[in-house]
Amino acid sequence: MIQKEETSFSKGLEGVVAAQTSLSFVDGQAGRLFYEGIEIADLAKYSTFPEICYLLFYGRLPQKNALNELSQELISLRFLPKEIDEMIQKMPRNVNPMAVLRTVVSALAFHDNDPDNLSKDAILKKGLRLIAQFPTIVAAFDRLRRGEKVIAPKKELDHATNFLYMLSGVKPSEVHAKALDSYLILLADHGLNASTFAARVTVATLSDYYSAITSAIGTLKGDLHGSANQRAMEMFLEIGNVANVDAYVKNLLLNHKKVMGFGHRVYKTEDPRATVFREIAKNICKNTPNQKWYEISEKVAEIVMREKKIYCNVDFYSASVLYTIGIPVDLFTTVFAMSRVAGWTAHVAEQLADNRLIRPQAQYVGPTHQPYTPLAQR
Repeated sequence: MIQKEETSFSKGLEGVVAAQTSLSFVDGQAGRLFYEGIEIADLAKYSTFPEICYLLFYGRLPQKNALNELSQELISLRFLPKEIDEMIQKMPRNVNPMAVLRTVVSALAFHDNDPDNLSKDAILKKGLRLIAQFPTIVAAFDRLRRGEKVIAPKKELDHATNFLYMLSGVKPSEVHAKALDSYLILLADHGLNASTFAARVTVATLSDYYSAITSAIGTLKGDLHGSANQRAMEMFLEIGNVANVDAYVKNLLLNHKKVMGFGHRVYKTEDPRATVFREIAKNICKNTPNQKWYEISEKVAEIVMREKKIYCNVDFYSASVLYTIGIPVDLFTTVFAMSRVAGWTAHVAEQLADNRLIRPQAQYVGPTHQPYTPLAQR
């Protein structure tokens, strides 16, 4: 007879502490988020995404010279190897952009002279390269699938501005560039979320950095993780007008369907990132044709709170922000990846600094004894 081992079980590992980190602290009860002890609202207001990369990589805010050096390095690393450019050119135009990003990142390992180097310096260098190249990959694929010529990066443009320029061919307004930069800051890290956990599990086996990031991208691709803001915007587009909100949301609730952009496994109050995005969305949509998306989102949030007492999450208001600054809806998750790759990289380095193979147990719930029946007797 099989002896079952007595083990505790937590579905989805909820409440299980599987890692220690100094990178970010998610205070679910109070609705607060900190990077290296600094409140996210302050970082969104005063910082820039390259500065956040430095903070997550080195555990401190950079001096001016260090920040300039990192920013210049990001600019210098934007260009893709020729073979990768050709690879993207040959990809089918109708595939999921996240699948493209996942595949290209895996292939970039072939263009690293030392892909298996797991030293901290090597990991951070590889991370900077991917942070720089993610926007180039995403913009190139989007241009190609629309039948347009790929636009090369511009060295004189900052990280967020350059991405929007590569998408449209037009230098964006400072307001739109700042909105994207804020998005990249707010999504850069978030504790032991699913994609970050996937990256840490992969590298804990002493696999290579690119395998870890590919694992993370594959995990982020799922609707229950990274694509919620895309689904939220699709909902807004389907609603179409504020006058349709009541009937639409009540129909979802009546049929026990999920209203996209609401609820969170950790936060028991409003997601602090949603609080920041509400103001960004309000200001960026005001007095523009996109104002209706903000108004729709406010009405949806009002009804869901009244009927279900559920707070919106980061995906809800960020959806209308990304849409307003000109990012195609099905690229939303790739833009999420453009931000979170900074956190993934920092977590990979942190995991390797005190590594132990991540190997949880499974609670056996199958039969305890079954005789083998010979094939002729079945």
